[in-house]
Amino acid sequence: MLKNSSGSRPKIVLIACGSFSPPTPMHFRMFEIAKDYFKIHQSHEVIGGIVSPTHDSYGKKGLVNGKHRLTMLSLGLRSSNWIKLSDWEINQCHWNRTKVVLEYHQNALNNFINSRNIDDECVENEHLWFPHKSLLQKDLIKIKLLCGADLLESFAIPGLWKEEDIEDILINHGIVVITRSGSNPETIIFESDILSKYRKHIVLITNFVPNDVSSTKVRTLLRRGESVKYLLDDSVIQYIEKWGLYNSTTSESMDESDNNSQLTPSPSLKDKSTFARVISQTNSNVFCCGQSGQPMKTPGKAIKLCIDDVKEVSTKKIKMHK
Repeated sequence: MLKNSSGSRPKIVLIACGSFSPPTPMHFRMFEIAKDYFKIHQSHEVIGGIVSPTHDSYGKKGLVNGKHRLTMLSLGLRSSNWIKLSDWEINQCHWNRTKVVLEYHQNALNNFINSRNIDDECVENEHLWFPHKSLLQKDLIKIKLLCGADLLESFAIPGLWKEEDIEDILINHGIVVITRSGSNPETIIFESDILSKYRKHIVLITNFVPNDVSSTKVRTLLRRGESVKYLLDDSVIQYIEKWGLYNSTTSESMDESDNNSQLTPSPSLKDKSTFARVISQTNSNVFCCGQSGQPMKTPGKAIKLCIDDVKEVSTKKIKMHK
């Protein structure tokens, strides 16, 4: 059994990054599966869970406005007393790589612990995704990326991830992969030099009660006007119906893969026009915040800009993002 300086098990917080458009019960079920695993094996103490939806400028088909996704996630998480919603990623000026998202949340937690302001309600209110302050003691916390098995496969796709990002995620955070019974993720790891090198930072957990419900399948049913009863939380269904999300008049053809936990990958971005292209594929309005050239350390207030304005500054933005 691993122990930290105080003699207790190391504390970890699980984070799932993705589109969540819409969020399904399986997105949240993964947290429970992982928490049970660590409880049974007594290797780590899971003190919290975070859901971090990706920025609107990710440019994925079927990705509804972040305001809607935040609301649907809030509705879907009402019954959980330990999985929290973080709006940091969605409130930034631009899409961020997964590495940056993990780094921000881990640093925010540990800076809070190091400050010893455990009773500082102002800080706690600023980060509503924090675990309960009674769990934030002197031992530092590691954020671990929670995801489906397709993450391992995505690491092997040339050019999709920066190799240094993969190393950073594995070394400084680690990943917890929920796999299906009968799958063989060890083969994926064996065939990848970088995954094999950092194998000890990968936790594989088999889900013996599979659930094949995905956001893509749900959107398909909604687009066709068919029922999604018992596939989503009732309150999420009601919200979708209220705003007319994912119906045939508002949805594009959605043929992309949509796994249990979609990631915000770390592409090499060799072409500096990538950001402008992604922006141009979104709706006619995007959201931006903060000052040019200044990295955002805390969520900023979004303001709406015309797409033409964004195109004019896209080249400067790319340099700043990198």
